This record gives sequence, structure tokens and C-alpha cells, in this order.
Amino acid sequence: MAEPFRVPASAAAAPLLSPDCLLALYRTMLRLRRFEEKAGQLYGMGLIAGFCHLYIGQEAVVAGIEAVAGATDSCITSYRDHAHLLARGIEPGPVMAELLGRASGLSHGKGGSMHLFSREKGFFGGHGIVGAQVPLGVGLAFAHQYRGDGGVAHVYLGDGAVNQGQVYEAFNMAALWRLPVLFVIENNRYAMGTSSARHAAGEELSARGAGYGIPGDRVDGMNVLAVRSAAARALAYARGGAGPFILETLTYRYRGHSMSDPAKYRPKEEVVEMREHHDPITRLGQMLLERGVSRQEDLDALDRTIKAEMAAAADFAQSSPEPDPAALTRDVVRAL
Repeated sequence: MAEPFRVPASAAAAPLLSPDCLLALYRTMLRLRRFEEKAGQLYGMGLIAGFCHLYIGQEAVVAGIEAVAGATDSCITSYRDHAHLLARGIEPGPVMAELLGRASGLSHGKGGSMHLFSREKGFFGGHGIVGAQVPLGVGLAFAHQYRGDGGVAHVYLGDGAVNQGQVYEAFNMAALWRLPVLFVIENNRYAMGTSSARHAAGEELSARGAGYGIPGDRVDGMNVLAVRSAAARALAYARGGAGPFILETLTYRYRGHSMSDPAKYRPKEEVVEMREHHDPITRLGQMLLERGVSRQEDLDALDRTIKAEMAAAADFAQSSPEPDPAALTRDVVRAL
């Protein structure tokens, strides 16, 4: 059974937010959940080829961070990337089309689930190699510093990737040059299938940057208000010229590592416990009801609207053409 989250009180504290802000956070998380559920359905129907890594359960992390992101901030993550792009405001249709390998997809059907990109939204992937996005993210931070645009690079990595050597090379350069970067460790406690207790020495991954002078914080990643508050502090630190910051979010994925993973390495009772007592959407929904911000019928109506939006995105993707075979070698760098 998963141990309860042990989060410092300072990191768990969250300010009172306006009803509109609370509703926006709820809407964002619900859209991410319903998109991923629809993607899972399409995968089960054999319409999505290759790997597909769902974000179900972890919605509070990216929803909370994007709620306080700056207009010029960039973002880069690993292969569990659908939600990160959607949270930055991209429409779900082109994202779903990319999952299906269609020409109307964000990467014209060439990237699939793991390689989503949107320069327009400052989203630079979707990367399939564990930890490889971290040094690239430091490069994005260098670009922000060089241009003086006030942006911070949001660099997401998992608890498994944090043990990769290239991550520490990136930490070193980011600290040495005091780059504006927020390293977000999405600690869902199982990496690709091994519990963090078995693969990571030291309980707090947020302390992994201490040797480079990088401060860190640890927050309940199943509480969107706590994430939002902690992210606001972390981004202010990085944006103010103090250098990089590490934010460890203690979160949990309900599905396996990918759609092909039955997740037999953890007891079913653990997943039920997390769903029933820690689900980020349910927790915020209960708060909305208790504070009188919304009625249950309002939340139900919103859910129906979002489900219809995701059904329309799936219809758009399925009706989109597959890429022209002539596009196979287009946008490919060739050695002379």
C-alpha cells in the first residue's frame, strides 16, 4: 500500500483563490482527464499505434503550474506529454490527430503520442529517451536568458529520469550560468515499473540539486492549489534571476506506465485508495461544492460539455487523412 504523502506544511499551504480561478483549475484538470480517457479508448480500438502513456491521476501538476506560467515561458517534457500541451491552450483536435498519425496532427502524423510539438505555444516536446529532455530544456533556459524575454523554461522529468547522468550535467550548467529554469520532478513513485524506494537513494528528490546550490521544494502533486502556490514561488525565484529551482511533485498515475503495461508491480488496493481519497479533480470539486462556488448540476453540465469536446476531437482525428507517402522524407535532415 502506498504511504500517505508527507509534505511540509509550508509547501502544502495555498492562498484563497477567486471562484473564477478555482473553476478554471477544475476545468483544465477535467479536460486533461477526459482527453486521456478518450485516447485510451481509441488505443483499445487499435486506432493509435505505437506507445501511448496516459496522464490520468497526475492532472494537478501541469494544471497548477500552467496556471501561474508566464506568457513567454517555454515547456519541455518526456513522452507522457499530451496533458502538458493541452494545458498550454492548444485545441484537442490536432493533438488527437497526431496520436492517430494523421496529416492534420501537430507533427503531421510523424511524431505520434510521444513526440508532440507546438512552437506557437512554446512547447518543445515530447521526448522518448528517458532524461534527454532535461539538457534540451536547459538550452531553452539559456535562450530565454540570452534574449532577455523574461521567460522561464519548465522542464518536466520523472522520478526514474532523475537518476540519469545527463540530468546532473544539466543541473550543473543551469546553476553555473544561473539560468531561468524550473525543473519539475513528477514523482509518481513507480518510474517505468520500479518503486522509487527501490531505485532512488534518498527520500526527497527535490534535494538532488543541493550539491549545485539549486534550492528545491516538495509539494502534494494531487492538490492543484498546493501545486499552484509552490509553482508561483518557484517561478518567481527563477524569473528573478536567482537561477534554477527544483519542484518535486508527489503524484500518482492510475494507469500503467504505458497502455501496454498491466502494472502488476503494485496492488490494486493501492490504486483504489489513491482514486478514492487523493484524486485531484474530486478534491477540488468537493471544495467548489462546499464553498458554494458551483452546484453539482453545474459540474455535471461542464463534464458533459467537455466529453462532447473530446468526442468531437476524436471524430476530427478519425476523419483526417493519413500523411501523403511523399512526406516521408520531408523535414528530414540529410548528411551531405
